[in-house]
Amino acid sequence: QVQLVESGGGLVQAGGSLRLSCVASGRTFSSYAMGWFRLAPGQGREFVAAIRWSIGRTYYADSVEGRFTISRDNAKNTVYLKMNSLKPEDTAVYYCAAAQSPSGLAYTATYSYWGQGTQVTVSS
Repeated sequence: QVQLVESGGGLVQAGGSLRLSCVASGRTFSSYAMGWFRLAPGQGREFVAAIRWSIGRTYYADSVEGRFTISRDNAKNTVYLKMNSLKPEDTAVYYCAAAQSPSGLAYTATYSYWGQGTQVTVSS
């Protein structure tokens, strides 16, 4: 079992920045990759970014490419999502998730474990 706890959400003005953190505990050795998804009111869960634990390769949704950066600290079992140039349309609950497969990282079905989510609100 893997437990994921997100933090770092909050209220920020458009153009501002936030950094989300996700601490993983439990059987982390079984996770090949970590991802961030978001859920806005009235929409489906959307892929944001993913990173593979071992090689650090990153993947991004087109909507956040160049503004968001995903990174990891293997020693701390922590994944970060640095969000710059935030827009009101970035407002959502952000979830981190752990995948036991190195492929298909843009799809929710790939992920076996999910955190409880952290709210990000961007005001205009």
